[in-house]
Amino acid sequence: MRYDFDIPLTFQHRVVFERDVFGDESEVLAELLTEPSGRISRVFVFVEEGLKEAFPDLSKKVAAKLARIPSLEDRGGMQLPGGEPCKVDDRVYQKACDAIAAAGIDRHSYVFVIGGGAFLDAIGFAAATVHRGVRLVRFPTTTLSQDDSGVGVKSGINKYGKKNFMGAFAVPYAVVNDFAFLHTQSEEVRLDGLVEAVKVALVKDGSFFNWIEDHLPELVALEKPALEEAVERSAVLHATHIAEGGDPFESGSSRPLDFGHWAAHKLEQISDFQLSHARAVSVGLALDCLYSVKKQLLSPEDGERILQTLERMGLPVWSDFFDARQADGRREVFAGLEEFREHLGGQLTILLLRQPGEGIEVHEMDEGVLEDCIAELRERACALV
Repeated sequence: MRYDFDIPLTFQHRVVFERDVFGDESEVLAELLTEPSGRISRVFVFVEEGLKEAFPDLSKKVAAKLARIPSLEDRGGMQLPGGEPCKVDDRVYQKACDAIAAAGIDRHSYVFVIGGGAFLDAIGFAAATVHRGVRLVRFPTTTLSQDDSGVGVKSGINKYGKKNFMGAFAVPYAVVNDFAFLHTQSEEVRLDGLVEAVKVALVKDGSFFNWIEDHLPELVALEKPALEEAVERSAVLHATHIAEGGDPFESGSSRPLDFGHWAAHKLEQISDFQLSHARAVSVGLALDCLYSVKKQLLSPEDGERILQTLERMGLPVWSDFFDARQADGRREVFAGLEEFREHLGGQLTILLLRQPGEGIEVHEMDEGVLEDCIAELRERACALV
């Protein structure tokens, strides 16, 4: 005898944009975290170590803010290293699990995580697995994490030489994009992170891509109004796809928000993560855009617009790590296609472009055409030197 049961689930995905959320004037945290019926919830705070230079008093400021919310009990915090190294093994993840357990954090308590995308991934994985999930509040600090990964519902660490091999899907209790963090990052970090805004515009909103083209001088100059608008529009497009795209936990094989990422993830691995995620994504976007042109899906004119946008932002369209070869002479990056299929499960599904804002899914990639694309990108990069 067989019994089938449907289990419908509804999540609220709260994404907030604020400036100086831990300052005296902001009421965002009080509004988000005030508990009903006089219940007291515990809070433990993880801060990425690299923030202490720009925000030496951040931990004290957070503690003072929590002290003013009567329904919260501050259980302390911990600083841990961030960046891609925090994901290459499970040490940061394990330290986070240990700290959450020692602080007595339960499923009605909160874990705050303040840092860049890799740090959010590692701490988010801990929060998703302790007690099978505790309430996570993310405070992304970089352009890349504010306009893309921080508003997602994924977390994870790298394992077995593969990007994000271990992880979890869990909707965070809230995501607070605080622009006070955004403008303290280095120029390179702020500008490189806009690559995910370019990506989501290409796959979801052609008018946003037009806006990026029109505002390139302001974006390259990192003018605050343009940068903040780009980050917010990108974050909303990412969150809208997750909430309304029909597959928030990626049960199928279609992942339009991973446009350009099959090559990007592999190039990161080949480089032993010397190549940052943002710059790897830029190269991956260039490759798949040019491939779309050569397969006569995307017009040469639109392809050129996209490549010029990346170049004008100072983003790369070529990486020397393309030249890494397997023992049989095959480019190592091409193994990323099989790893991408394995990560998705089932059929290989790659998004290509018809025009900015409109994609098309394909289920195979011609390595001969990819070779031609790589050769052309090399020539293009050499011409820019």
